[in-house]
Amino acid sequence: MENMKLLLATNNQNKLREIREMLADTGVSVISQGDAGIACEVEETGTTFAENAEIKAEAIWAIAAAGGLHCYVLADDSGLSVDALNGEPGVYSHRWAGENATDADRILKMLSVMKEVPDEQRGAHFACNMCLIAPDGKKHHFEGRVEGAILREARGQNGFGYDPVFGYGGRSFAELSADEKNAVSHRHNALMQVLDFFRGAQ
Repeated sequence: MENMKLLLATNNQNKLREIREMLADTGVSVISQGDAGIACEVEETGTTFAENAEIKAEAIWAIAAAGGLHCYVLADDSGLSVDALNGEPGVYSHRWAGENATDADRILKMLSVMKEVPDEQRGAHFACNMCLIAPDGKKHHFEGRVEGAILREARGQNGFGYDPVFGYGGRSFAELSADEKNAVSHRHNALMQVLDFFRGAQ
């Protein structure tokens, strides 16, 4: 996979950092939208993670191709689904606490709505769907999940999003180091499938 270029269809610097960390030493060079001179923010209008990932990947692939950049384009859509909330916030994870909400706002809302839920009913999972579009325009989807539970208080200073209230193996995702989280996360599980695809395509 030496010298393989992968354009990541996101303006989210946390996602960019995590994916670059996970692909370090694989021979895959991750190009950001900024690196490619693509400044647009793609509106996510899908009702599933797969739909949103495909919408983003298609939009950025088209812009890149029109500009003469022919490479693999990868987009992901991910979020938190809580059993006691019938799968919410799901695809609306980022907007769940309001359009301009911060991570702190989202965490406070989660802790509030889950306050009276007993421990045995606090199950949750993170899901990530990745849409990869090849230089020839063919689309491929990969999905990763990680199971956990919603904690009763925010813990830890690492990670982002709902990580401080997502319990996994006795700690929150925000208490894990970057290496520890990257080895078990939903994004890691999906990305390893992408890597397997690349290896098979060589």
